Amino acid sequence: MIGQTATHTTLLTRLADAGDAMAWRDFLARYGDLIRGFCQRRGLQAADCEDVQQEVLLSLTKSMGQFRYDPAKGLFRSYLKTVVMNAISRRLCQNPAHAGLSQASAVGDSAGEEHWEQEWRQHHFRQAMRVIESEFSESDRRAFAMYAVEGRGVPETARELGISPDAVYQAKSRVLRRLGQLIEGQVAEEG
Repeated sequence: MIGQTATHTTLLTRLADAGDAMAWRDFLARYGDLIRGFCQRRGLQAADCEDVQQEVLLSLTKSMGQFRYDPAKGLFRSYLKTVVMNAISRRLCQNPAHAGLSQASAVGDSAGEEHWEQEWRQHHFRQAMRVIESEFSESDRRAFAMYAVEGRGVPETARELGISPDAVYQAKSRVLRRLGQLIEGQVAEEG
């Protein structure tokens, strides 16, 4: 996971160096899914989501040389949200095919704020689950998914996986505890 190799603030500092291609790859690995997911929640098609992501990268490339992250002035996620929403707005204005999507899809309406927060939470969950995949057995991951995510019963989960009901409870507890630790670490890293 990216957080293990570079802190969030270090990554932002690296982005100021236009020649640091690895920093931009790290940024995309960290935030690409978030940007695309938010665009999809706002009603854009996959190709448009990719275009918005590229526009966000171009916009950030232009601004990161002067950008100095100061947590006292606000969170980076708020800055990123503004850049993404502006890129969506420009995309909607440029393409007549998007006439059916309102400008509210781009600007700071309450649904947009809610969509951003939902996508931000999902973003952290997806990042944490990537780590979970490398740290837990397939049986533990499946027990967690079936019981905690899909809402299937303990007896059904245990029977299908060929494990005891107690093992289902233990897997859920271990995975959930680790998920909490990972997400808490990600949020703290972002400042």
